[in-house]
Amino acid sequence: MASSSYSSSSNPPQWIHDVFLNFRGEDTRTNFVSHLDAALTNAGINTYIDQQLHKGTELEPELSQAIEGSHISIVVLSKRYTESSWCLNELKKIMECHKTHGQVVVPIFYDVDPSVVRQQKGAFGQVLRAVAKKLYLDSGEERMESVLSRWTSALTRAANLSGWDVTNCRSEAELVQQIVEDVLAKLNSTSLSITEYPVGLESRVQKVIDFIENQLQKVSVIGIWGMGGSGKTTTAKVIYNQIHRKFVHRSFVENVREVCEKENRGIIHLQQQLLSDILNTKEKIHSTASGTTKIKKRFQGKKVLLVLDDVTTFEQLKALYGNPKMFSPGSVLIVTTRDARLLKLVKVDYVCIMKEMDEMESLELFNWHAFRQPSPVKGFSKFSRNVVAYCGGLPLALEVIGSYLYERTEEEWKSVLLKLQRIPNDQVQEKLRISYDGLNDDMYKDIFLDICCFFIGNNRAYVTEILNGCGLYADIGIAVLVDRSLLKVEKNNKLGVHDLIRDMGREIVRESSAKRPGKRTRLWFHQDVHDILTKNSLSAENCRILDQRLRVSLRCTGTETVEGLVLKSQRTGRVCFSANSFKEMKNLRLLQLDCVDLTGDYGYLSKELKWVRWQRSTFNSIPNNFYLGNLVVIDLKYSNIRQVWNDTELLGNLKILNLSHSKYLTCTPEFSKSPNLEKLIMKDCPNLSEVHQSIGDLNNLLLINLKDCTSLNNLPKKIYKLKSLKTLILSGCSKIDRLEEDIVQMESLTTLIAKDTAIKENNNIGILSPMVRSPSQLRIVWVQCRSKIQITQELRRILDDQYDVNFTKSETSHAPQTSNLSLRSLLIGMGSCHPVIDTLGKSILQGLTSKESSDLFLPSGNHPSWLAYRGEGPSAQFLVPGDIGCDMKGIILCVVYSSTSENIGAECLISVLIVNYTRFTIQIYKRDTLMSLNDEDWKIAISNLGPGEDVEIFVVFGHGLIVKETAVYLIYGQSITMEVESSTNTEMEPSAELNTQPSPEVDVQPSPNVKVEESTIVKIDLSPAVKAQSSSTMEMKPLPKLTKSIFPRLGKRIGACLCLNQHREKV
Repeated sequence: MASSSYSSSSNPPQWIHDVFLNFRGEDTRTNFVSHLDAALTNAGINTYIDQQLHKGTELEPELSQAIEGSHISIVVLSKRYTESSWCLNELKKIMECHKTHGQVVVPIFYDVDPSVVRQQKGAFGQVLRAVAKKLYLDSGEERMESVLSRWTSALTRAANLSGWDVTNCRSEAELVQQIVEDVLAKLNSTSLSITEYPVGLESRVQKVIDFIENQLQKVSVIGIWGMGGSGKTTTAKVIYNQIHRKFVHRSFVENVREVCEKENRGIIHLQQQLLSDILNTKEKIHSTASGTTKIKKRFQGKKVLLVLDDVTTFEQLKALYGNPKMFSPGSVLIVTTRDARLLKLVKVDYVCIMKEMDEMESLELFNWHAFRQPSPVKGFSKFSRNVVAYCGGLPLALEVIGSYLYERTEEEWKSVLLKLQRIPNDQVQEKLRISYDGLNDDMYKDIFLDICCFFIGNNRAYVTEILNGCGLYADIGIAVLVDRSLLKVEKNNKLGVHDLIRDMGREIVRESSAKRPGKRTRLWFHQDVHDILTKNSLSAENCRILDQRLRVSLRCTGTETVEGLVLKSQRTGRVCFSANSFKEMKNLRLLQLDCVDLTGDYGYLSKELKWVRWQRSTFNSIPNNFYLGNLVVIDLKYSNIRQVWNDTELLGNLKILNLSHSKYLTCTPEFSKSPNLEKLIMKDCPNLSEVHQSIGDLNNLLLINLKDCTSLNNLPKKIYKLKSLKTLILSGCSKIDRLEEDIVQMESLTTLIAKDTAIKENNNIGILSPMVRSPSQLRIVWVQCRSKIQITQELRRILDDQYDVNFTKSETSHAPQTSNLSLRSLLIGMGSCHPVIDTLGKSILQGLTSKESSDLFLPSGNHPSWLAYRGEGPSAQFLVPGDIGCDMKGIILCVVYSSTSENIGAECLISVLIVNYTRFTIQIYKRDTLMSLNDEDWKIAISNLGPGEDVEIFVVFGHGLIVKETAVYLIYGQSITMEVESSTNTEMEPSAELNTQPSPEVDVQPSPNVKVEESTIVKIDLSPAVKAQSSSTMEMKPLPKLTKSIFPRLGKRIGACLCLNQHREKV
């Protein structure tokens, strides 16, 4: 990118002059203006004054540039000012700069009343019109009126600004001195200093500016949220610099956290600063409470720009700005924070989320700091890319490390890169550690360190189960860490941590005992663990051939301080250690081994273990002296195990047992000693042929995953007695040819996946009927087909058999005219679409009150907030846009229907069907699902809407409702609802009914409560070839017109199907 890339509109204008003087020379040049010019110059103020007498009508380029390059314009308005078209054109340009660049304009009324200028009264206005006529009438009356309109507008706007009236002053000399002092004050309140190379700021800042400009009739509360060093403060400063000149009352309160931590009366000091900035007075405050009261009283009704930077507590917010409602419309409040929860508490209108810079921006920013140019010098390109990859798009790291490497040699670069692999940069770590140190609960710190060292990339629910077993209350702990920008919840509910945050957490552990790794709480670095377990690691081959006398238990260097340990063999062979090496690690909670063998007494392993992930273990069964009593998770994937345990103690805490890919395992364990087991995962155990009958006694079992157990040919009958089971996965169990009808007794079952089994469609389709009809257990039904014909047949079967919808009857039931029925519109929202619901509701109300035909009821076409697709009758078909992708924030379905006044759409709504003709899927969303739609449901919805895919959405109503028109609105762009983690709650208030003649109304489906509940999806998959996709939750339309208009179209695209599935985590 060129060097000009950082000199963007997001930066304040580069002023050439402090002041530009605009005046009519014959009136004031030799008296007032000359005195003012001299006084400004004597005060060190760089003033531009045009000494020439101009002719013509257009400003010369030099003069136009002088106006644009001036920080302040002083406009001296005199009696005969309007006689000069040159003055008027200068004024027009000045007011344009005032609007676009925030240039300060100071009017001075010299021997003329401000009201005369404002309204162009008397001779002042007459001369103005005469000059316009004289100069521009020859160009046409339209041209003349256009010029006159711009002059009058400029005069009016200038006269409405705060300025000076000479007639109210005792002497011109005194007035000139006051003006100079005022100009000096305005120049001192100049733009805030920002980074020298503001790469990548422009687009982010412009989105916030655009939002503010669309909210001028209300108070805008903006949040800027992100991890330390992500550029929150810089972004806030750039926004402030762009808009602060439009506010008389403004304040940027920087480093709120730091001031409050360093000073006992820090918050009082900030209150005093705020009052001084806004009121230009010195205020004495004796307590936080009195300061809060004074702020509320003195700021009431004022239009303010207020930025509070690096806020950490809700108390700080309350003390510094109280209630936003006390400010006048047009006010802007900006809060930067690392804690997303604060922004939820104050109910911000817009959140600017500070995401990592992309690779190109990162490279440019790094190069500016490392080489003082946008590209690296010759020979350093690879080094630059390596550093950028390490920094992970974090601006602070790119700036700090780039500056540190400036003008260093190639050898020094190599040395720095090697050091960063082990020890992070201290300046970067210091900044990042602020978020960690701000955690006020040691449990949150333990959760953070455990995740940094052991659980990055693991499923959130899985990690929560383990850490809860450690007594760490991980449900709330992880939520707090996400709010504080220390963790991220990524795709498929995986826990993510920025690489530099991860390094910061690991460095906290390392520096607790820098010289003796064995005294650290967590061990993850391969060499450290190796040194602790043994100084002479033995290969697997040596373990087999060395005489027992030579296997000496080496002195253990680990201590009881160690709570977690990971060791993955980094060699092609295995490694072997003595179990005695663990003897002193009595507080070990978390253990992960891969391709590692232990010899000797397993009784030396800690009895405090809660999590064991031991992949590729070689024992045939878990040793009897390996204490399992406190384990929450046993994960023995890819093991040689043949029998899980012979005779074990009670495993009362065991929640998850994962034996996947154990190729010699023939039977599940006996489950009587593990009564609290919740998840049994045995994927790809090719010799597994028996599931023990005792599985039916597990009253807490939620998940059974037997995917690809190709030797398993039946399930024990007792398995159908599992009342708690939610998910049963049998895909790939090619010998299972039937499911007992008793499966309907599994009252909690919400996911059944039977893809690639020997189950026949005709034998098992009957299972679907009672499950679909069940009002309590089912949220989403997903039918996966393999052909166009099949999806047509299955759609007919679902609608005919499950919902008692007969297409022929439905068609005829719609024959009567609907003119005597009331027209209503039902809005159903999914995802972050709350503001758009209001906009659509107003548009539809206008249509209902002003149009007789439903054709014009629904807003169509594209809009800054949505893409619209309309269809006649109970469906709308569309191709998912190729460029909307993950930027889709929500979907709104709008249905115009006819009904008797007693029948309301929200009450008669049965379900919504989403048909994806590209993937051959049908998704059924029941009314209750739509009423309680959650984050996971929304993720499922967009996961099945790929770019370019052909989708049609049907709405099913009962009670004879007739759908006249359906519209689908894909909501995209920046959502004002933060997507921080899956537990965010967002309530949408229902819009009021909008009645018109005869009695049309807009019903708004209550907004989804986004509290995370487990989605329930039954997936029927009849296709062995098509990979199952996640389902989604949506709205629906009445089916009456299906026979002629819909099924001929479906017949060209589709097929049939069988398989049962629900939203699930990958197991």
